[in-house]
Amino acid sequence: MGYTNVGLKDKIMEMYPEINEHGVSVTLDFSKEKKAYVVKLKKDQHELSTHIEKKEADECMDGLKCIHLDFQIRQFIDNFAKNKT
Repeated sequence: MGYTNVGLKDKIMEMYPEINEHGVSVTLDFSKEKKAYVVKLKKDQHELSTHIEKKEADECMDGLKCIHLDFQIRQFIDNFAKNKT
């Protein structure tokens, strides 16, 4: 399946609207060394870096939830929300 980094990032943002709702910034790049997409989430001083394997990225592009990324996004946002209270 062919897609760009921008296309994958747009799909992630579409699938996880809570990223924008909480003002989390996202960067995504392909790491040849890791042979995976590196996703960085950032909000204020909080930052998380995780990766998506090519197979999972393909599934994301097909509209399926990215299981590993889903967990990471939710944990990041939950932790951020808890720290705000």
